[in-house]
Amino acid sequence: MSASTLERTARTRRSRTRSRTVSARSALALSSLKPHQYDLRPACASLVCPDCKTWVPITGLGTRKPKVVPHDTGRAGKDAAARCRLGSNRLVTVDITVKKWQERLEDGRAETDHRRKTTVLRKPKTAVAPAVSQIAAQTQTPRDDEPGDGRSLWLLREMKWASTESAVRDTNTRRAQLPDGDRPLGAPPVPLTTLHPERRAS
Repeated sequence: MSASTLERTARTRRSRTRSRTVSARSALALSSLKPHQYDLRPACASLVCPDCKTWVPITGLGTRKPKVVPHDTGRAGKDAAARCRLGSNRLVTVDITVKKWQERLEDGRAETDHRRKTTVLRKPKTAVAPAVSQIAAQTQTPRDDEPGDGRSLWLLREMKWASTESAVRDTNTRRAQLPDGDRPLGAPPVPLTTLHPERRAS
């Protein structure tokens, strides 16, 4: 297998570059980035490229024209070599001091350090109201005092009605034989004169 057929991988990013090529894009101001997205320490001056979201070195940090070095979008030596065309060789405007950057970085850490994981209180699940058909089915179940010998509920009710049907029909027949206006049997007589109770002499 020839070397030309091997897949090219991303090159190791160097902290210095001799390329004098400058991108035609406007300079990237460090103040537009968040404090944790760039590093102003001289030993590891770098930033997160806004275009490919990878950490890349800043060359010429102490000069008049610092810029982002040419870089690939993948991991060095592992991913395929895909050059970041938009972010490479872009000028950088250092509009913030190292002291101010450190203060902003420490303030951001202080805000996040005091945060604690909140316990999520889940609401108890409420029982779903039964449907009308389910309520009707529950009311038709036999009670404790009803026989439960395996026969269906409608059959048990038919048997109960058959045992009391003759007595109910006899009662209805006797009620129909009473003349209109007559008092029911066994009821006390209704007084026809007005009663005036006398007071006792003290």
